[in-house]
Amino acid sequence: MNPIALTILGFSITWYGILIGSGIMIAFFLAQYTCKIKNISYDTILNIALISLPIGIVGARLYYVIFNWDVYKMEPMQVFNTRGGGLAIHGGLIFGLLAALVYTYIKKIDFLTYVDAAAPTIIIAQALGRWGNFINSEAHGREVSTEFIKHFPSFIQKGMYISEGNLPAVYYHPTFLYESVWNLIVFFILMIILRKSNKKGTVIFSYIFLYSLGRFFIEALRTDSLMLGPLRVAQCVSLVAMVISLAYITYNYFRKHH
Repeated sequence: MNPIALTILGFSITWYGILIGSGIMIAFFLAQYTCKIKNISYDTILNIALISLPIGIVGARLYYVIFNWDVYKMEPMQVFNTRGGGLAIHGGLIFGLLAALVYTYIKKIDFLTYVDAAAPTIIIAQALGRWGNFINSEAHGREVSTEFIKHFPSFIQKGMYISEGNLPAVYYHPTFLYESVWNLIVFFILMIILRKSNKKGTVIFSYIFLYSLGRFFIEALRTDSLMLGPLRVAQCVSLVAMVISLAYITYNYFRKHH
């Protein structure tokens, strides 16, 4: 598939960038609704986003580069080339949430209340952004049979028929699709929790737990995982995130009932 959507005055605009940008715009639009549910200021959440979003993007790139340093040390200028991909969601979330934490602390704003409202908007942006991986023919899973792939729509079959290097083209697991669908499911769950729960932090930690749960299993199918020795980085981070978030949710539950 052609990753270039269009070229204007010699400058190429990629589908990857368009999808990420569209996801961000949808998130901003949805935040108006989630802020009303929580009865908080939309302007404040925009101010938080204007700080945490660029820092999150830098963090996503830094995270990716660190765990791919053997590649980038040969061409260090490519560190700054993100137009073709190379953003790690975990890095973006870690840096983005830390930036939001610092900002809300300085401004004396309740951190958990605002990230609770932001959580559904983040996951919906992730669901859309994963389709950029599809267009770039990246972040796919292991090889699958024709019998397996035929259960998917024809455009997915075509996009997952990929030639790696000089090898003949074969079909691969559409792991981008698995994660996109899982993210949509998580979005609807988070919206229910947002409406039903009055406990601060429940939504954001439910987001962290549910996203990490899906990512842990989907990552096992990937062929391009960031590695730390024999370990898949995303699975390690997901496991730690699940433990921390589940501990917080459990603490919140018992604090409410006792």
